[in-house]
Amino acid sequence: MGRKDFQDFSELCFKEFGDRVKYWMTMNEPYIFILDGYDLGSKAPGRCSPWRSKGCPAGDSATEPYIVGHHMLLSHAATVKLYKEKYQESQKGQIGITHVSHWMVPYSKSKLDQKAAQRALDFMYGWFFDPIVYGDYPQSMRSLVGKRLPKFTTEQAKMVKGSFDFMGLNYYTANYAANLHFPNSINASLTTDSHINLTTRKNGKPIGKPTDVSAFCVYPRGLEKLLLYTKEKYNNPVIYITETGMGDANNRTTKEGVNDPQRIAFYRGHLLATQEAIRNGANVKGFFAWSFLDNFEWSNGYTVRFGINYIDYNDGLKRYPKLSALWYKKFLLK
Repeated sequence: MGRKDFQDFSELCFKEFGDRVKYWMTMNEPYIFILDGYDLGSKAPGRCSPWRSKGCPAGDSATEPYIVGHHMLLSHAATVKLYKEKYQESQKGQIGITHVSHWMVPYSKSKLDQKAAQRALDFMYGWFFDPIVYGDYPQSMRSLVGKRLPKFTTEQAKMVKGSFDFMGLNYYTANYAANLHFPNSINASLTTDSHINLTTRKNGKPIGKPTDVSAFCVYPRGLEKLLLYTKEKYNNPVIYITETGMGDANNRTTKEGVNDPQRIAFYRGHLLATQEAIRNGANVKGFFAWSFLDNFEWSNGYTVRFGINYIDYNDGLKRYPKLSALWYKKFLLK
């Protein structure tokens, strides 16, 4: 789908649903789509460099992620421009984009690891946030990726800069970030260009309480830190936390599955973290739990459950509220 195709599709949505839909997000987690689809080759369209995987029929992990990211940003900005010029005044809606990011904690107190944590944020969060707020990519990306990172024309930069009414943020976990010294001969890619090693463990200890999703540990403080970082670095935009949640394994009976005090603790901790960020000036306007129902979770399929409502896959997809759903309902009614 090219930029014009995306714009045409978006306009169809504005025309058909704009009288009811008042909050639009052009894209959800472009980082994940690009990383998995064009660097690692693990998800559609399954492109990557041959050294990455023999299963990739084609691709270039050194260039394609940045080209795709560039055109996604241009498609986003063109769509926002269209909405603001043709539909916003009459439909009274708002439009933005949703990013995903972990919080990055330096692996040690060394300056190299502190800089590595910043680069990690630049390559995951700033890659899309910097252009939309400032009209260009983070300097660390410009320096490390060089000519492989596309450039915005003056006209494009003007269109991309400020192309949002709000920002969506998906947050699940935090990583330790350590500096890596790569030789010049290292294969270039999105994941190697930043010269960092990301891990959830330090000296054998996890950064937070582990979950049944191996990459995710419970770290509410990271959400607070990320919100305040966004406030300071990006001129305090309106933020909606569009996803946050935890997954547990699909190896429990219905009776066991609805008993999820760990999920209650997760949401309580992250809501308190959000509250603290708001108290310190972060412009957060909404908080969405991921997810309302257990569902199909990408490459994990039905093997993990993120819902606050249990779905019995073996009995007509019957729904049962988990303890977390009852807690969340009570919290919202307070």
